[in-house]
Amino acid sequence: MPTTQELLERYRAVMPSFVSPLYETPISIDHGQGGYVWDLEGNKYLDFFGGILTTMIGHSVPEVVSAVQEQAQKVMHTSTLYLNEQVVSFAEEVAAVSGIPDARVLFTTSGSEANDTAILIATNYRRSNQLLAMRNSYHGRSLTAQAVTSHRSWLTSSYSGLDVHFVQGPYRLRSPFRELDDEAFTQACVSDLVQLLDMTDAGGFAALIAEPIQGVGGFATPPDGFFGAMHKVLSANEILFISDEVQTGWGRTGDHFWGYEAHGIVPDILTFAKGVGNGITLAGCVARAEVMNVLDRTSFTTFGGNPLSVAAGRATLRYVKENDLQANAARRGKQMVELLQGECEATDWIGELRGKGLMQAIECVQPGGIEPNTTAASRLIEACKDNGLLVGKGGLYGNVIRLTPMLNVTEAEMEEGCEIIISAIHSVNG
Repeated sequence: MPTTQELLERYRAVMPSFVSPLYETPISIDHGQGGYVWDLEGNKYLDFFGGILTTMIGHSVPEVVSAVQEQAQKVMHTSTLYLNEQVVSFAEEVAAVSGIPDARVLFTTSGSEANDTAILIATNYRRSNQLLAMRNSYHGRSLTAQAVTSHRSWLTSSYSGLDVHFVQGPYRLRSPFRELDDEAFTQACVSDLVQLLDMTDAGGFAALIAEPIQGVGGFATPPDGFFGAMHKVLSANEILFISDEVQTGWGRTGDHFWGYEAHGIVPDILTFAKGVGNGITLAGCVARAEVMNVLDRTSFTTFGGNPLSVAAGRATLRYVKENDLQANAARRGKQMVELLQGECEATDWIGELRGKGLMQAIECVQPGGIEPNTTAASRLIEACKDNGLLVGKGGLYGNVIRLTPMLNVTEAEMEEGCEIIISAIHSVNG
């Protein structure tokens, strides 16, 4: 078995230069159990990132492992050209929990592909290439998803046949409206949307695509009802609303099963990915039948919703519901805030602790202001790792620490993780 250093040398020799490990001193992950992972040298880490919110209910969960093994012994792949009971059953289950009436479900292989599908459907339905998206957004790495991404750190191409306009959104700390209260902040962003439509509408926008909480954007979280107010303007102009639930779905926010539910609306189209397969490639797009069925040409997906991935998805969704992990996300999220809030408020290089449920973020700033402090963020994430805790990084300037424990994180694990974070903050202070 190679060492981590040997693996890193091979990684750099064969992988493209635009992908790189997270840490200054990279780690390997050899195996995991529950909320913990171990590297090749046997070092143990508490996992508060889950492969970017993807391992949602823990590593090596017996219910998921056995479901995948059982399906693998039967058939691993069929494609949408054939009927498969697992696939149809999971589509029924996803439609039922989506909240969208008369829902249709198309499984895909990634969040990028799911968002591509949503945009394909919306532009065909509205017969328009004009789209709205939020500033500080991220919707994937494909060419179409990049067109609706407003996040320079992760924006790799400006080539697109889409006409995209970006609206003031939920990244409040750096918004020109940041001094306003919740109601006034929401109204200011709505007014920006109205003016944007008045000035740029070339015959009808197709859709607004938005993350209820911006993921890569550093868990920028709007006031409840924010997208409900936006939706009134959209509806008046027959513009569809696409809710990108790649990171907010499946109960992670604690308050709701989907992020959109905090805003008193039902989206026309919903996309999901990441956690639903608990690590296996699985994503999808949900829309009401009238919208989804707009395509009049035959299509198919080779790998989207293959029986092996779907078996993992069904087992994961069942585990989330049967163990009421949404409620656990609310409890443990509240615990996290209670444990970290005081230290964050007392630290002059932390701008804010923000988020919902088990989506919490620490934004690092220059003392006395809001200028990004990437150095502090880098030191903080390294200190957490060196003390046995894996967390994520995000934000427009790479200055935000993302904290996303498993949905079934225990009270003791939360205490352990937050103790490490506080200790890491002290080490940065020193």
